[in-house]
Amino acid sequence: MALPATLTVTLDFSTGATFGNPFTLDDPFWGLLDSGVLAASSTPALIADLTSVSKNIKITRGRNLTRDTYEAGNASVKIYDPDGNFNPQSVTSPYYGQLTPLRKLRISATYSSTVYYLFSGYTTDYVYSYDRAENMSYVTINATDAFRLFNLAAVTTIDGQAAGQDTGTRIDKILDTVDFPSSMRSISTGNSLCQADPATSRTSLSALKNAEFSEQGAYYVSPSGSVVFKNRSEVISSAGNNPIAFNQSTGIPYKNLKFAFDDKLIVNQANITIVGGTVQTSIDADSVATYFPHSITSSDLVAQTDAVAANIAAIYVATRSTTTIRIDEMTVDLLDSDVPTATLLNMDYFTNVLINNIQPNGTTIEKNLQVQGIIWEITPSTWTGTFLTLEPLVDGFLLDNATYGLLNDDILTY
Repeated sequence: MALPATLTVTLDFSTGATFGNPFTLDDPFWGLLDSGVLAASSTPALIADLTSVSKNIKITRGRNLTRDTYEAGNASVKIYDPDGNFNPQSVTSPYYGQLTPLRKLRISATYSSTVYYLFSGYTTDYVYSYDRAENMSYVTINATDAFRLFNLAAVTTIDGQAAGQDTGTRIDKILDTVDFPSSMRSISTGNSLCQADPATSRTSLSALKNAEFSEQGAYYVSPSGSVVFKNRSEVISSAGNNPIAFNQSTGIPYKNLKFAFDDKLIVNQANITIVGGTVQTSIDADSVATYFPHSITSSDLVAQTDAVAANIAAIYVATRSTTTIRIDEMTVDLLDSDVPTATLLNMDYFTNVLINNIQPNGTTIEKNLQVQGIIWEITPSTWTGTFLTLEPLVDGFLLDNATYGLLNDDILTY
């Protein structure tokens, strides 16, 4: 059966440790001014199209449910290599001298003339395998997104930092310090301000995550490889967007719902401390009385004042102090004729979904959730998407919203 969209898998062998993809003429994304990176390497780029030899693709991106944070996205592509092109010692390989870790891997899908990026990252290793008779050779290319590079890049002094910067500006300054291209950023102005950076030795990822948590915003890598920072207002307001309906009759069909009803995500006490500040604590006594204490502690935040730390503690607990039945994930088969291909390919973090499930006894479970993770699994004849879903990351009162605009039910934010 033909796949519902046209896949493209490319590996960019540009030499040198460069971020981003080079400016590529006629490419729908990297061929745009202010998107592709000019002069990405000192030698002409060799971009290999691996689409025809790709036999199995798996992409995993998402927020870690228990750690409550975005983590690096990963991809693996198993390719058929009958000519030994991925043998790094083969002088007849068109890639001879180019095969090395941390080259740029990109996976996209084209549907109705629109390109949807599924993953953009950097190779970590090449795993070689053979069939039982050792007549056919395969190579699995593993890759991760820019989070891994941020985790490897140590920082001490942040170039251009200053007290009073908003969190978005601070994130920009950290990215400047590690030379991440400005063309690969979508950074919103933060709602909260930062104090002067403490100039301690840490990874750039740790510094970025500190600013993200100090804002109660969202910082992650998009499928195109750009970094995204949403401020607190954007995170809260995203819950008010119209959801995409998934159900067993009139909506988009799904399978393999994963239900959970436990105390895994409860937080009813938060202890938050800024650099040089005192501990600010928020406790939901009713939640503690019902579920026992579930605490988190976060220290050395770059938020500007103790008052901001107190607000962080209060909104964090208010968002997570109770529990209800969850739908942690659902799987959608893109080969199903009732599945709208463009809608599924366009889904990403903060896409709202309304999942309706009729139980065997006729009762109904309905949840209004947000996508916070995606797993694509693709072969020449199959294509599924597993969508990891969560309640909104930060609760807030949304005026005129039927779900999040209820007086005496939804919380006011700071």
